[in-house]
Amino acid sequence: MVDVSRRGLFGAGAGAVAGVGLAASMGLSRPAASAATPVASGQTHSPYGDHQPGIITPTPAAGQLIAFDLLPGTDRAALGRLMRVWSTDIVTLTEGRPAAGDTLPDMAQPGVSMTVLVGLGPGVFELDGLQAKLPAGFQEIPPMQHDRLTDDYSGGDLLLWISADDFTSIAYAARRLIHDAEPWAALRWAQQGSWRGIGGDGEPATGRNLFGQIDGTANPKGAELDEALWSTDDWLAGGTQLVIRRIEMDLPEWDSLIRHQQEVSIGRDLAHGAPLTGGDEHAEMDLEATADGELVIPLDAHARLAHPSQNRGRTMFRRSLNYDDTTSVGLIFGAFQANIAKQFIPVQRALDDFDALNEWTAAVGSAVFVIPPGMHEGEYLAQPLLD
Repeated sequence: MVDVSRRGLFGAGAGAVAGVGLAASMGLSRPAASAATPVASGQTHSPYGDHQPGIITPTPAAGQLIAFDLLPGTDRAALGRLMRVWSTDIVTLTEGRPAAGDTLPDMAQPGVSMTVLVGLGPGVFELDGLQAKLPAGFQEIPPMQHDRLTDDYSGGDLLLWISADDFTSIAYAARRLIHDAEPWAALRWAQQGSWRGIGGDGEPATGRNLFGQIDGTANPKGAELDEALWSTDDWLAGGTQLVIRRIEMDLPEWDSLIRHQQEVSIGRDLAHGAPLTGGDEHAEMDLEATADGELVIPLDAHARLAHPSQNRGRTMFRRSLNYDDTTSVGLIFGAFQANIAKQFIPVQRALDDFDALNEWTAAVGSAVFVIPPGMHEGEYLAQPLLD
């Protein structure tokens, strides 16, 4: 195991680092993927379904997260009016149609992979009539010893997560949605980032975070995904819970390491994302393997500590964005799960205590949101909660 000193530039972060760089949708040509392979760009996603799009739909090139505070006087009925307005907006935006009275109708277009995910923060469940509707396990993330949180990217009563192939489409959608929220909510924070979900061969691929790490490999699939992700609780059935962590990365210090030091900190090779015990990106980890009397995947390796076998089977679905805002660089980390208290928090505590990546990361923002189930034609988002 490599002995790396604590550098303390900005302390250590909570560690669950997953992300991808800038996606290639700016006119990049690529061969067509098979029907079974999800494509990140050039899509027109339906706004309707049992689940909101923008969770398990492929992550396109660009994304922006916008949090709001409810204005004084915004009660349950007023929030319902906002959800009706936003739901109408989302239908037209994702279908690429201008809304009635839109002053920029030429900005609306299909085929830009637009999704708009709506979330509800803890403050919503303090409104009269909604206290008893708080989902099981939904709570703020308790302080972690390596957090360096600020108010700049923390908290919020409402969330919009807008995804698309380009930031022009996102800016257009954000202007409409922010404007239409003005009677009921005020902007709290906004952050944007990018993702590369397409490989050098033009095919869909797991992407890389700014450490150069292929990340997102271990996302659950199939029945395991359904169990980890979707709530079965009352009005939230088909919805989920989301943790957003803004994780600052100390790239100069990371870049000073030799490649071996980087890889043993992660527990995977950088070239292909394979476990250090061998195989390809999706090979099973052999956490017992040794070489020269030492564990091949060290006890403090991120991949070991985050592995479900080390966390009583706990897993989450990750969807993240890389950011670089000139003052800091890092990851906007998103973790979806059915129950924050039972899933994210125990795993995060283990990472906070022991993860080697704490040496080069710091959580500087944190927020939690309930993600209502999807809507069908004639419905609006969060209707089962607000009606």
